[in-house]
Amino acid sequence: MHTESDDDLVKRIASGDRLAMQVLFSRHQIRVYRFVLRLVRDETMAEDVISDVFMDLWRQADRFEARASVATWLLAIARNKAYSLLRKRREAGLDDDFAESLEDEADDPEIVLQKQDKGLAIRACLGKLSLEHREVIDLVYYHETSVEEVARIVGIPENTVKTRLFHARKKLGELLKAAGIDRGWP
Repeated sequence: MHTESDDDLVKRIASGDRLAMQVLFSRHQIRVYRFVLRLVRDETMAEDVISDVFMDLWRQADRFEARASVATWLLAIARNKAYSLLRKRREAGLDDDFAESLEDEADDPEIVLQKQDKGLAIRACLGKLSLEHREVIDLVYYHETSVEEVARIVGIPENTVKTRLFHARKKLGELLKAAGIDRGWP
């Protein structure tokens, strides 16, 4: 079963095959989790979204039309659920006691310069990008998703993806330069 295609596994899931669900979950859970975590920036929320994504897969496997890859389909579901959760969180607002208990864990530019670690500096700079730019960079570079697949996941034209990618790389280059890293990003 581990050699079956994702499409075949989804067909088996549609007929109620739990083992196929376990295999598909093990193939895609980490990738989808990392994508969601970068969007929501909260591990508990990301885990909740992942649970919802794979529950939807279990319930809606018979609706999969194979217009995109299963991975693209899962990332699109995850993106929609993450945005929905972020909207609800924004609408609910924060409890004052909870807000006071939150610690700001973000590194300031001085700490980033002191560490001289490109990986940390890049992640910090990525966090400063707008959500639209961050998700395009994340999908293309961290998930190795094509522009065409990103367009399907995000629900925008391919040329818009290319434009966002251009501006995101430009802004990221500026942020990296400001953090003392002149090289390392094409």
